[in-house]
Amino acid sequence: MKLTILGGGGFRVPLVYGALLGDRAEGRVTRVVLHDVDAGRLTAVARVLGEQAAGDPDAPEVSFTTDLDDALRGADFVFSAIRVGGLEGRAADERVALDEGVLGQETVGAGGIAYGLRTVPVAVDIARRVARLAPDAWVINFTNPAGLVTEAMSRHLGDRVIGICDSPVGLGRRIATVLGANPREAFIDYVGLNHLGWVRGLRVEGRDELPRLLADPELLGSFEEGKLFGADWLQSLGAVPNEYLHYYYFNRETVRAYQRAEKTRGAFLRDQQGRFYEEMKRPDTAALTAWDRTRAEREATYMAENRDAAGAGERAADDLSGGYEKVALALMRAIARDERTTLILNVRNRGTLAVLDTDAVIEVPCLVDANGAHPVSVAPLPDHATGLVCSVKAVEREVLSAAGSGSRSTAVKAFALHPLVDSVNVARRLVDGYTSVHPGLAYLK
Repeated sequence: MKLTILGGGGFRVPLVYGALLGDRAEGRVTRVVLHDVDAGRLTAVARVLGEQAAGDPDAPEVSFTTDLDDALRGADFVFSAIRVGGLEGRAADERVALDEGVLGQETVGAGGIAYGLRTVPVAVDIARRVARLAPDAWVINFTNPAGLVTEAMSRHLGDRVIGICDSPVGLGRRIATVLGANPREAFIDYVGLNHLGWVRGLRVEGRDELPRLLADPELLGSFEEGKLFGADWLQSLGAVPNEYLHYYYFNRETVRAYQRAEKTRGAFLRDQQGRFYEEMKRPDTAALTAWDRTRAEREATYMAENRDAAGAGERAADDLSGGYEKVALALMRAIARDERTTLILNVRNRGTLAVLDTDAVIEVPCLVDANGAHPVSVAPLPDHATGLVCSVKAVEREVLSAAGSGSRSTAVKAFALHPLVDSVNVARRLVDGYTSVHPGLAYLK
């Protein structure tokens, strides 16, 4: 089976390959093709993968190319993990927003809109090529903003594109562990959009254990989200939010923390990974060792500004191991081998949430089999969550419209309607700022 990874020179690709190395079942991936627009990064990542596979005669064969069409032909699965504009673009997204006093995170608020406006045209081109060159392939989308990009691609690929994110999985695992349950045996009642969802229940053998957690302030304060949001706020909500909702519920504090930081997250990663790729140009570099060292630092500093704003301290050791590659492998196995399972995924709504139309991409538990991912029936969201979900989905639709039409005024509308952008004039200045630093937004007229 052939797997093509778009963004194959990306830093997290070895996580995916490591997961593939552990898969020994029949029908596993035997060939991996890495595609990237940067040949130097491809070479660096291929070296890491080569050291990962050392001594394993059954390791999937790895090749790499800068030719997108060649990479796609004959693919059974396509992992899309591109970053349009690179980390330099992410750093610029953050800085332009912070200069206007609004959040600059890469998937939330102004930064997420700017990233989406750059990424959607590229993702749509990829979707069209997949439809033409590998019509039977399944596309698993890692590319952020994951829900928005998955929806853009679904307009050309239908249900054969599925978005993934490790945040809901990590959240469910932490809640189950705190409650003494096996995460693999618990059903996580999680509903929302990508980076905008809530755990409303955790069922073990038909019994909802979440009320027990919400009734115990000590238990609530013992894991990441409890430290971020505070036990009293979680009890008020009657649910446990995805960590990214910290940007909404504690926006002023988070913006101040980001403004105080020596570097934005994007600038930190740009410099850190820049050092890694430079180091990889030396033939004597121990590739896997260098990658492991860089990854450990990357994970330890994740959402550091939010934890600083909340006084939450350092991340727990169990939260430093990633996880999106495990979700991707489980999804691929379920489809390729009809190994039926339940995963939290980004898929078309299909009536699951009555407040959204059928083609809106949402993030919910799905039953997965050889025919793809099927969202399970969920209870309606409470009013406060419904309002936020509908508001952000409306913004996503304006981003898609602007990307399709090239309309600058529609882009301004997308920024202005976002809950974390507090003025139409700020929205206009954001569009001016982003178009001045991103050549990829020159299409906006």
